[in-house]
Amino acid sequence: MTQARRGPRERMVFSAAQLIRRQGVTATGMREVAAHADAPRGSLQHYFPGGKEQLVNEAVAWAGRYAARRVARFLAGLDRPTPSGLFAAMAAQWADEYAADGFTAGCPVAAATVDCATSGDSTREAAATAFATWRGPVAEALTGMGVPPVRADSLATLMISTLEGAILMARAERDVRPLTTVVEELGPLLDAATGEGRAGEAIAAAD
Repeated sequence: MTQARRGPRERMVFSAAQLIRRQGVTATGMREVAAHADAPRGSLQHYFPGGKEQLVNEAVAWAGRYAARRVARFLAGLDRPTPSGLFAAMAAQWADEYAADGFTAGCPVAAATVDCATSGDSTREAAATAFATWRGPVAEALTGMGVPPVRADSLATLMISTLEGAILMARAERDVRPLTTVVEELGPLLDAATGEGRAGEAIAAAD
């Protein structure tokens, strides 16, 4: 859905996420969000009676859902889905953005987490929920590729936390090298986990 086709409330949540990923929570003002969303300033209080904290929390939740939905799109783009291929696609999304638009933006969930000290405990909780929302589909995808369920959630956590760190370093260095490095180094470990899954299935079949 394009920005123009969203309603005022949706546009403001989307705009808040975009501004937060570029400049953080503290530097993002309500009026700036309304202007970015091309929404009436008076609608802020109407849609977000909880003020900036509510808007930020909803933007963080939106970002978590967006990341979760992207997992299925990444898988659909792989001829032969593998854990390393999924992780490479997750990283490529950021490498492509940085190549096209520069290193101006990061993950809004990570940005909100950094600013939790000034944005309230509810934002920390919203960020934790957003990461869990993202992690779930990644873990499910890994299980579908043969990773043992007992390891899938742990490896999904590893993939997301590694990607977030690489994003941060890429922005600091103004270079996609951290993203390409983590793909090269983590890929073999992820694919090796599918071997454990197949070995377990073979043992179960033999029994």
